[in-house]
Amino acid sequence: MIEVQGLHKSFGDEEILHDINFDFKPGVVNVIIGGSGSGKTVLTKCIVGLFELTKGQVLYEGVNFHALNFEDKKEIRKQIGFLFQGGALFDSMTVEENVMFPLNIFEQGTKKERIERVHFVLDRVNLNGAEKKYPAEISGGMQKRVAIARAIAMKPKYLFCDEPNSGLDPKTAIVIDNLIGEITKEYNMTTIVITHDMNSVLEIGENIMFIYKGRLEWTGNRNEILTTQNTNLSNFVYASDFMKKIRSIANS
Repeated sequence: MIEVQGLHKSFGDEEILHDINFDFKPGVVNVIIGGSGSGKTVLTKCIVGLFELTKGQVLYEGVNFHALNFEDKKEIRKQIGFLFQGGALFDSMTVEENVMFPLNIFEQGTKKERIERVHFVLDRVNLNGAEKKYPAEISGGMQKRVAIARAIAMKPKYLFCDEPNSGLDPKTAIVIDNLIGEITKEYNMTTIVITHDMNSVLEIGENIMFIYKGRLEWTGNRNEILTTQNTNLSNFVYASDFMKKIRSIANS
C-alpha cells in the first residue's frame, strides 16, 4: 500500500497541491482523475520521488520514502513498474529486447532466466510469436501490451499507468483496461492509473480520487461516481457527449 499524508507541493510562491491525504490500496485499481492542470502529474511525480515534497509524507508499506537515503530509495524504485503514456518503447529494439531492458539493468539472474521471464510476461499479455518484431511492425494496442509486459517484468509491487489508453480505439482500450485489472489482482499490485478517460474509470476504477485545482475534492468507486452530488466532479464526469447520454438514460 502507498499512503499519502498531508502532502503539499509548491513551486516558488505557487502552491500546486494542498493537503492531499489518500491511501492507494493493493490488489485494486486506484485511479487519479482530474482536468488538465489539476495536479495529477505533479502528485504522481511526488509519489515516485521525482519531486521533493514541500510538506507531508509518502509511505510505502509504512516507510517514509522521502526520508530515505539514495540507496534505500533505489530499492523501493526497483519495485515500481511504469506504463508510460506513449508506451516509450525503443524503436531500435525488438519486442523481446524492450521487455528485457529493465531485467538487464536490475536482475542478477542468468541470461536464460531473464529470457524465460520475458517469454512468461509476453505470454501473459497474449503476445506469443511477437518476440522478434519491432515496435513499428505491430499495432498500437500490441505496443501498449509490450509496454505492460516490460512494466511487470521485474515483478513490481507498484504499477503506475499514465493515460494507458491514450491513442487507442475504444475496443482496444477495453482490452488494455481489462488486462491492467487482471494483472493487478493476479499479482496483488498497488496499481495507480492516471487518466481523464471516463470509459477507463467506469471499466476498472475501484478506488478513485478526484483532484480539483490541487485539492482532493472527492473519493469513491466507479459506482458512486455516477451519482455524485459534487458539482465539480459531476461537471468533469459528464463533460463528454458519451457520458451525457449515460446520464440521460439513467435519469429516464
